[in-house]
Amino acid sequence: MISMADGKALGFSLYNLQDRGTLYIAPAEEVYQGMVIGNTAKGEEMSVNPTKGKQLSNMRASGSDEAIMLTPAFALTIERGLEIMVEDEYMEITPASVRLRKQFLNETERKRMKNK
Repeated sequence: MISMADGKALGFSLYNLQDRGTLYIAPAEEVYQGMVIGNTAKGEEMSVNPTKGKQLSNMRASGSDEAIMLTPAFALTIERGLEIMVEDEYMEITPASVRLRKQFLNETERKRMKNK
């Protein structure tokens, strides 16, 4: 799963994405376009928006707002990142975190380079 937006990851969107595979990030973590935020269960690349919030309306109903339960994020270490990494990805290692990102951050550039 590859982020297609910049900002903070929200728990609502991560809750909907956790059914599709393993997540590498937790809620309220900063994400950017091209950052790998998870691994899909089927193995193909998927562009997702982890910053999408819940649509709010004036209509309220009892029981419609449930507490979301997120599975803990798969903590990336240098060793795990090297095992997971694919040939078109880079690993970013900083004192605060270890992240995976795509070589080309923009989705159109990734598609263009894939077709070449």
